Amino acid sequence: MKDHAYEHNVRRLRFVLGLTAVYMLAEAIGGWWTNSLALLADAGHMLTDVAGLGLALLAAWMADRTAPPEKTYGYYRFEILAAFVNAVALVVISLVILYEAYQRFSSPPLVRGPEMMAIATGGLVVNIIGLWLLSSPWHHNLNVRGAFLHILGDALGSLGAMAAGLAIWRWDWRTADPLFSVVTALLIIYCGWRLIRDSVNVLLEATPAHIDIEAVKQSMQRITGVLDIHDLHIWTITPGKEALSAHIILDEKASHKATLEALQEKLREEFGIAHATLQLETPDFREEEIHF
Repeated sequence: MKDHAYEHNVRRLRFVLGLTAVYMLAEAIGGWWTNSLALLADAGHMLTDVAGLGLALLAAWMADRTAPPEKTYGYYRFEILAAFVNAVALVVISLVILYEAYQRFSSPPLVRGPEMMAIATGGLVVNIIGLWLLSSPWHHNLNVRGAFLHILGDALGSLGAMAAGLAIWRWDWRTADPLFSVVTALLIIYCGWRLIRDSVNVLLEATPAHIDIEAVKQSMQRITGVLDIHDLHIWTITPGKEALSAHIILDEKASHKATLEALQEKLREEFGIAHATLQLETPDFREEEIHF
């Protein structure tokens, strides 16, 4: 049975998805009407928001499914794949914005400044609502983080469009439209790149950034009866679910049961690692080399 918090967070995602989809259409029409690249770019980015939020909901549903025998970790990695897709979409849409802005710098077209400001203000209100709803649920979840970054990029785009609209309206500075589009695109690329890096690290089973593997090893070696540790690996199944495996060489007089319990408690309390696979060995133990 799903807990109340889970259902509440899913409802938030659905509401943000619907709100974003509706205003995406409004902003696209407004961008076409005002001839504003900043608004059209923001509408295009809202389209990736819709896709990102949809993927986040799909990933949440997949991760909640019971793991079949052939998928022992369940569908947690689907969340990481969806987050990677979201991040790539962020970068691609930003590159398109940069190209279109370059085209407009040489010959800035006429843009309806006041109307552009009004539409961008509405977009900012929608973005703020979305950011508020996604700021607390699943803050360790890469997919929700990806959706949050999408909407944050939209908020920056809306602010840029508002500033550009003001500059065009008051001072007829038409270059402001592509200029603010470039600033927004660069900020989105930065956020998207960080998300790509984090999701790739999970897919490559890299050591989680917040865990010092040497500190983990030293802490484990301080347990009474532990002589040495080798083949130590730490990786992320999905953000918030770290796993560890290691071979532990014990003193021959040490209690295997007591030492194993002490190691598992140390990993859980000090480093938040609840999924640990530990192979206990004695100093004279030698693994046989297997030839294929």
